[in-house]
Amino acid sequence: MSASPASSGFGAGFRAMVPLWIGVVPFGAAYAVTARTAGLDLVETQLMSLLVFAGGSQFAAVGLIAAGAGPWTLVSTTFLINLRHLLYGVVVAATTELRGVRRAVAAHLLTDEAFGVHVAHGRGRPAFLIGAGLSLFVVWNAATLVGSLLARSLPDPQAIGLDIVFPLAFVALLVPLVRDRRTLAVAVIAGLGAWGLAAILEPGATLLAAAALAAGVGAALPAGTRAAR
Repeated sequence: MSASPASSGFGAGFRAMVPLWIGVVPFGAAYAVTARTAGLDLVETQLMSLLVFAGGSQFAAVGLIAAGAGPWTLVSTTFLINLRHLLYGVVVAATTELRGVRRAVAAHLLTDEAFGVHVAHGRGRPAFLIGAGLSLFVVWNAATLVGSLLARSLPDPQAIGLDIVFPLAFVALLVPLVRDRRTLAVAVIAGLGAWGLAAILEPGATLLAAAALAAGVGAALPAGTRAAR
């Protein structure tokens, strides 16, 4: 019996994330080591990966906990870091029909990586988006558990250069989407804008401002400006 379109979409999304596992595993483990060092026990460390599921915010949160920050500082900082998800949500809502429980599940599983893979390969396919998100969710939580259990024996991923994996992965996702001069201009402006604004804005606000700037440039350019083939 052949697989249904929905199951095929789910499996395709799940498999599309596999090349990114190489970057997820060490950082999930590194988060666990950082959390345990900050004073969280194994259950607290794992619950944050299960319920929050946001790598950058989790690192920031455990750092603030270790520094003795108050609840308001913790909430406001992680909120700013995750502001970019507002843009992700707008794009997903405009291109992919999600209702009821599937919408809630997709929202919880949405990450930078899942969004990038979905836009590049699964736009308009809700099962693909959920499959991609769940793929990362499973691996992230497994890596968190391993990191918690082996906290004293794991090296710092940044010390061996693994922090370059995700930027390279996003470049690989971006390249197929640059099909004409307009999208190339938007990509360049977004990158330069994020780089320039990083020195004066919080991380979440930086991405929103850079995206708004790039979108404005894209809207101002002529519609049919395509690169020669």
